[in-house]
Amino acid sequence: MAKNKKVVIIGIGNLILRDEGVGVHAVRELEGRDLPPRVEVIDGGTALMDLLSVIRDAEKIIVIDALKGGGEPGTIYRVCPDDLMAEAEHPLSLHQVGLLEVLGMARQIGGDPEVVIIGVEPKEISWGMELTPEVEAKLPKVIETVLAELQGL
Repeated sequence: MAKNKKVVIIGIGNLILRDEGVGVHAVRELEGRDLPPRVEVIDGGTALMDLLSVIRDAEKIIVIDALKGGGEPGTIYRVCPDDLMAEAEHPLSLHQVGLLEVLGMARQIGGDPEVVIIGVEPKEISWGMELTPEVEAKLPKVIETVLAELQGL
């Protein structure tokens, strides 16, 4: 990894919409972990545009988000931005368009990080602060999946 480049883990989502907030719940779990040097964990909420400089300056970005892929609630997906672009007519992620736009802008201003998206199939996106039991039960596996992406740092 380049000397000053970081690996950035970004949790995306809205905590008041149940499973839509899975990315934020996951990064809150990761914040207490002993992670390799140069790994930064960010609660991105729903403000993707605010993360442009972070994305531009990173070597690798790991995004955690709710992602509708048609599987059972709690299904975990590992995709790249090209996978989302192929599905542009049928969005997988509630934040897909914003994420792809920010990644495109980062490239235009000199950033080209590797991007991996860890998506979790939501069961319910409605008012509420807690995850559904199906999605909450998968949080340890989400964390394990993210940590596997950090292997070799």
